[in-house]
Amino acid sequence: MEIETVQGDIAAQSADALVNAAGTSLRMGSGVAGALRREANGPINEAAMAKGPIDLGESAVTDAFDLDADYVIHAAAMPHYGDGRATRESIHTATKRALETAEELGCESIVLPVLGTGAAGFDFETGAKIVCRAIDRFDADTLSAVRVIAYTNAQYTTLERVAEIV
Repeated sequence: MEIETVQGDIAAQSADALVNAAGTSLRMGSGVAGALRREANGPINEAAMAKGPIDLGESAVTDAFDLDADYVIHAAAMPHYGDGRATRESIHTATKRALETAEELGCESIVLPVLGTGAAGFDFETGAKIVCRAIDRFDADTLSAVRVIAYTNAQYTTLERVAEIV
């Protein structure tokens, strides 16, 4: 599957589904979750938390409220217990599960951040490789437009380089 890389705020993106870099409690704090929560202009945090907690690597779906999407897929790449750190396995599993969930919803387009690399403390470049490889290996039926987003210029430069070699 072809991966498009973009730079910017995920909450400003338009797609069938936007992916939240969630923790297992599904509480929407800072980073990607905070951006989505602020722009949704609705009780997205409450809707997400009502579906949790979920297992590490799993996902839950909420309405996107005022975001330019039909759904927000909350992909739990970090635990809200223990050290709170993401792992290679949790990033891979959460990415794959987010894609599977989008397919189950009949989505054609999705925007994903590099899961596990913000508050969860995983190295951005390594996380980008894991996310891009999971996307590249995913056998899509309905998904045709997959974008991976980075927020800063430096992250985008890294993401773009990683996506080219995957």
